[in-house]
Amino acid sequence: MTTTLRPTEPLQSAADGTRSRRYQVCVNSRPVGAVHLGTDPAFGASVAVIHELRIDEPDRRRGRGTVAALAAEEVARSWGCRQIQVSVTGDLEPGTRLAGALGYALRSRGMVKTLGTTPPALPAGSGARAMTPAEYAAWHAHESEQYARTWQERGMSEAAARAKARHDHETLLPDGLDTENMLFSVVEHDGDRVGTLWLALRDDQAFVFDVETDPARRGRGHGRTLMLLAEAQAIAAGRRLLGLNVFAGNTPAERLYESLGYETTRRSYGKALL
Repeated sequence: MTTTLRPTEPLQSAADGTRSRRYQVCVNSRPVGAVHLGTDPAFGASVAVIHELRIDEPDRRRGRGTVAALAAEEVARSWGCRQIQVSVTGDLEPGTRLAGALGYALRSRGMVKTLGTTPPALPAGSGARAMTPAEYAAWHAHESEQYARTWQERGMSEAAARAKARHDHETLLPDGLDTENMLFSVVEHDGDRVGTLWLALRDDQAFVFDVETDPARRGRGHGRTLMLLAEAQAIAAGRRLLGLNVFAGNTPAERLYESLGYETTRRSYGKALL
């Protein structure tokens, strides 16, 4: 039997420069699933994204998904892409297994925790306060640099990474420190600053955009204090879910979040197209 991709629409070109196309996955011309392939607006035309790869239940566990993914890679190569990305959500095990078999490397995890109704107390000696404008200015410069560096490490050019950092921060923080539903906090212990937290309040949940313990204060449990503060602020704002993203390889953060009860809801993978 032959598994192929059959286009179901013309190649789509969007205003942001991305392209995409939908396909049927066919076995001897019989439709058994679907693929939606595109390019990444952040990385540009050189990075493809598998937005969807679905095999119908009766045809699963027969290698159809593997062949469909490989066929999508060939299409991406024909577009001139040098990398391809995919995110796995829902039932993580099958997608994780397929990504591993095809040589995709884990890049990040999306994690979520269901919160109670009572805000947790911070450890003895620890307290939190809002950032001052001067602290925000210093934090913003530092965080923007770190954010751009993260994208460079994922394959983006320095110029593109810095442009993305500027764009994303301007979009998320149009009014800076005073942007609505954005909370910026400093945590102190025994009167000394130990870390910072950026928490966003969304319609259905809160999201930790940035949490950082000051370098000289790491390894003393202050990261846990910062995350307890995030929970307390989310609960106080009426949110019952708290989400975050953690990059692969940040083992201390991954262990902390798991110990606090966060569950992985999304895994993002990448692969070089040789």
